Amino acid sequence: MSTGELACTYASLLLHDDGIAITSEKIDTLVKAAGVSVESYWPSLFAKLAEKRSIDDLILNAGSGGAAAPVAVSAPAGGAVAAAAPAVEEKKEEVQEESDDDDLGFSLFD
Repeated sequence: MSTGELACTYASLLLHDDGIAITSEKIDTLVKAAGVSVESYWPSLFAKLAEKRSIDDLILNAGSGGAAAPVAVSAPAGGAVAAAAPAVEEKKEEVQEESDDDDLGFSLFD
């Protein structure tokens, strides 16, 4: 992550945490107050992202994997994320079923 991107991320999180509307002007003001110089397009990109996506959803999905971050930015691909989540749950269920088959009626130490 670049310094400008990270600064805008923190500024957006600060605004969201205080319940203030996230705009490019407010992000830019916070970044300048922190003494960080960013390229002019970063604040507007983060403001547009905050308009289209819920910051709470982005926070909750941050640790869901590397492929989720690009999908979270694009609105049309949001259905793909929802479709991928049940597949993960199905795999977990299959693993649990396999572990039930491991008991063959005898123990290694009997």
